[in-house]
Amino acid sequence: MAHDDDSQALDRAYQPSPGLGVAVSDPVQNPGLPPHRERMTDKDPRAEKAAVRTVYTLFYLSLAGSIWAVAAYMLFPIESGALIDIRQNNLFIGLGIALALLALGIGAIHWSKALMSDKEFIEHRHPTRGKDSTREAAIKAFSDANEESGFGRRSMIRNSLFAAIVASIIPGVTLFRGLAPHSTPDDPTAGDPVALLKHTMWEEGSRLVRDPDGTPIRAADVTLGSAFHVIPEELATLSHHDGYLEEKAKAIVLMMRLRPEQLIEAEDRKDWSYDGIVAYSKVCTHVGCPVALYEQQTHHLLCPCHQSQFDVTDHAKVIFGPAARPLPQLPITVDDEGYLVARSDFKEPVGPSFWERH
Repeated sequence: MAHDDDSQALDRAYQPSPGLGVAVSDPVQNPGLPPHRERMTDKDPRAEKAAVRTVYTLFYLSLAGSIWAVAAYMLFPIESGALIDIRQNNLFIGLGIALALLALGIGAIHWSKALMSDKEFIEHRHPTRGKDSTREAAIKAFSDANEESGFGRRSMIRNSLFAAIVASIIPGVTLFRGLAPHSTPDDPTAGDPVALLKHTMWEEGSRLVRDPDGTPIRAADVTLGSAFHVIPEELATLSHHDGYLEEKAKAIVLMMRLRPEQLIEAEDRKDWSYDGIVAYSKVCTHVGCPVALYEQQTHHLLCPCHQSQFDVTDHAKVIFGPAARPLPQLPITVDDEGYLVARSDFKEPVGPSFWERH
């Protein structure tokens, strides 16, 4: 009897209380899409025209920004070396490019939100086939997209968009074009990369000095396993107006000291080093990045840009990576005071290997 009472109590305990939610067998119904709300541009022709004017005005503003960036590049030449010109060059070119890209982006977003088709639709997926019907459907999809966006019939938006996109590329082209050397009537070889890279400021008797403070280096102060970033002493006296950066870009050198017996030297290069001290161009022969990472134990130089590796013990030959030739070696010796000096300039052009070489 007590057992029956316990069972009834358990049954009552597991019965849901009034007001509590219970599981039902009916599935949850799809509520569907909410009612479509028309935009102001869909209901008011004046609002639509205003949106069109806003979009093409932004695109033309982008066009003006691109043109201004090119104009600023010419009005404030960075080649002048004047600090005010360099600052204004960077400021106004940056403002022009920023305006061009910002106005282009805002215009495209406003076009899509205010003027393109705003109605929801469901795209049913189907197997991809190469049949004529599939091709016709693709053509129809492009036609529908053109109709919904208004791209074909809104000529002002279309033309201003094309103009803004084309103009946005011009500042970049102009800036990169300025990096190329230009020949002049007084110096016809100025535009020849081979002539420009074949000769640097290194010459016979040029002292090797620390970069950037210009301190001369005694051979006795170069310890085994050490590495020095060096430039020619004459370079330290140049100003930016006189081409300091251009000359330094070609003349930068990394100097290291190894045990003399570790060096593998060709007969015609045995006098290019001094008591295990060797010097090589820092300009990578791949695309010109600075090779500035020296691994003391393996005697390898590493270019951080694309991981080319060079063996310092064996004429800086390429042992890994995309570089196509060894780093040019700077012949060195010491002067009467024990300071390290160059025997001559590099015997080959420095820099990337894609320049035409004679």
